[in-house]
Amino acid sequence: MTDKEEAEDATRSAPSRLGRPPDERLPGPKTSVCSRSYFVVVMVFFHVYIINVIALLLYVHYSSGQEDARPGPPRDAPSSDKQNPQPPRQPSKAPLPRDIFLPRIEGIRVGHVQKVTLVPGKVHEMRTLSLKPLLFEIPGFLSEDECRIVMQLAQLKGLMESQLMVQDGQEELAKELNLSPEEIFNLLDINRDGQLQLHEILTHSRVRDGIWLTPENLQEIYAGLKADKDGNGLLNLEEFRLLSADAFQRFLLQRGVKRSQLVRNSRHTWLYQGKGAHQVLQDIKTRVTRLTRLPTTLVDLSEPLQVVRYEEGGHYHAHHDSGPFYPETACTHTRLAANASTPFETSCRYITVLFYLNSVDGGGETAFPVADNRTFDEVSLIQNDVDLMDTRRNCDKSNLRVKPTKGKAVFWYNYLSDGRGWVGEQDEYALHGGCVVTHGTKWVANKWINIDPDYQRQARYEQLVSHQAEDEDDEDLILNSNIHQEL
Repeated sequence: MTDKEEAEDATRSAPSRLGRPPDERLPGPKTSVCSRSYFVVVMVFFHVYIINVIALLLYVHYSSGQEDARPGPPRDAPSSDKQNPQPPRQPSKAPLPRDIFLPRIEGIRVGHVQKVTLVPGKVHEMRTLSLKPLLFEIPGFLSEDECRIVMQLAQLKGLMESQLMVQDGQEELAKELNLSPEEIFNLLDINRDGQLQLHEILTHSRVRDGIWLTPENLQEIYAGLKADKDGNGLLNLEEFRLLSADAFQRFLLQRGVKRSQLVRNSRHTWLYQGKGAHQVLQDIKTRVTRLTRLPTTLVDLSEPLQVVRYEEGGHYHAHHDSGPFYPETACTHTRLAANASTPFETSCRYITVLFYLNSVDGGGETAFPVADNRTFDEVSLIQNDVDLMDTRRNCDKSNLRVKPTKGKAVFWYNYLSDGRGWVGEQDEYALHGGCVVTHGTKWVANKWINIDPDYQRQARYEQLVSHQAEDEDDEDLILNSNIHQEL
């Protein structure tokens, strides 16, 4: 980010929108990039999820409790002081009534200002930043003291690297799905021309944490692995067979990888917000509940507060906080109640609330590359050697950028409405990233509201948690189980 752009951003009360009209880029009909078939292939290559250990332990404990439970004594048996333990209660398998409907704030139009009361005796202004995605900003959401305390609590707990080097396991997942190289090639060949172009490879490689591939990187990999035999920058099926599922990552690791080459370069930690947490953290959760107007239970059962620090040079390339939802996909937070076997799992984050804990000296804007675009076409994110998802090179080309200002909050919906008061399809326009920090340090916090698009599964999960809390007589054991997954 240049100094000139920073000065331009600072003079505006709302985030900057660049000169080109929002419908100038990404024309054309919606492609099949996000189809279910493509989704499966993307998962095979780079989408290896970490099953949360604590959720697994809860599940094992729950299952073993059922197996070990014995029938009670006969009616005429003598009473005993030591009764056999009762098995944990299961949520009913019968369809549950639709008695919860999600309120959704109307954006009206870009620039529209609404008055909201989040704390006693104070009125905040909430400004609409875009309609696609439905995005708002609230200046002064946090006080200076609250920002300072959150940063101090994060430092006290200790921050870890947000992204480790490439994880193993993609080959095993590919074998499990039993897809041949021909099938994978055909699914990746979006335009059906019998060759894989650079943008087709780059697009499918950017779903999960990994090494951020540029067109230059890809051509270097082709040369190093001797895959592109004719040197035309395209791969036919015979050339594609030379590449294994994680050949890209292994090659770059052998050549040496800098942190600037990763999808994200930051450090983070999680802060619990339930009973017994610092009062400031509980107050923030209460304020988020009022802001989003969602039932308290949904906010309570969502992820803890994530605090992230970006040093100079830190960034996060454009991404979605939640993946598209298909029958083959399980939500991480309701997996405990899903009782389904699937290799695909995603964090179903209905709403993202992002807080800026400090004002950044240079760079660090939150960029929404395709906000309010007329159409969305994932492949067209890379045009004429301009990669809109690259927040180190092309943040200035995003449709919308939000400048980090201490205490300000922005929030947006990652999913559309289904028209019946529940979660619908993924909002593809919610693509966003963190621009590179050019001067100083950037501190932010994220509060995600997790809701399963499958209403029955969400309801059964809440039922299960409620029953376990009654059995354990300690709701905090459930709420503090950190059943979440990073995206």
